[in-house]
Amino acid sequence: MMVPVKTLTPLEIYKVLEQSNCKRCALPGCLAFAVAVIGGQKTLDDCPHLSREDKEALTVHLKKRSSLEPTQAAFIDKLFEKMAALDMAAVAAERGASYKDGIISIVSLGKEFHVEKSGQMKSACHIIPWVQAPILSYLCERQHKQITGRWVSFREIPGGIDWRGLFRSRCETPLKVLADNHSELLSDIVDLFLGKEVEGFDADIAVVLHPLPHIPICLCYQAADDDIESDLNIFFDECCSTNLHVKSLYTLCAGLVKMFEQIAKHHY
Repeated sequence: MMVPVKTLTPLEIYKVLEQSNCKRCALPGCLAFAVAVIGGQKTLDDCPHLSREDKEALTVHLKKRSSLEPTQAAFIDKLFEKMAALDMAAVAAERGASYKDGIISIVSLGKEFHVEKSGQMKSACHIIPWVQAPILSYLCERQHKQITGRWVSFREIPGGIDWRGLFRSRCETPLKVLADNHSELLSDIVDLFLGKEVEGFDADIAVVLHPLPHIPICLCYQAADDDIESDLNIFFDECCSTNLHVKSLYTLCAGLVKMFEQIAKHHY
């Protein structure tokens, strides 16, 4: 019988699994399966060894955590309303974008997106919610700061403590698993998304990306060493806490991880 837990994480699921790495779930091992369950890519039924009792106990906690997820449709509707009141030219100039003929053009990871005053968005690439909501949120935030060069963790961002468990399980942990399985992934991200390897972090590799002009994020990965497990942490420039709503910051990072998973699936 599983002992109830207050916050469900991949490790809490992993503890209940058989830990045989049988691969019958079509993943490399039990930890990868636990991460996929938290991320929504797998269900508990995909594990043939879980008892009905443990499934039911885990499901209670999964449902509890899912209530934290942002309601994207309602959130985007509110952003559309805010867009209508914006001084488009002033906002573009302040936030590292450009403005012409009533349209703001903004670059995200090397791709250009064009935003109308209604909030409708166009791009040469497919518009998906994890890109749409953060871009609109970035443009609609009342205050804005330039990049400071000072780094903070997700929990240090206003509202981040409430989202910390979800952020860890949906963003940092699955990205760590990807880095464990594909040692070249973070270096390839530098080339694919105009990133930059930096020093000054206690990590084997630290990569800075700009998902939005004034939203620098740093992916810091430390490989396993003897009895010490690998670890990956995501840091944010201090300006991010002003420039993007915490829900959109979470959505942006979770979306990036999903994109990296697809890259790993098709290119390694």
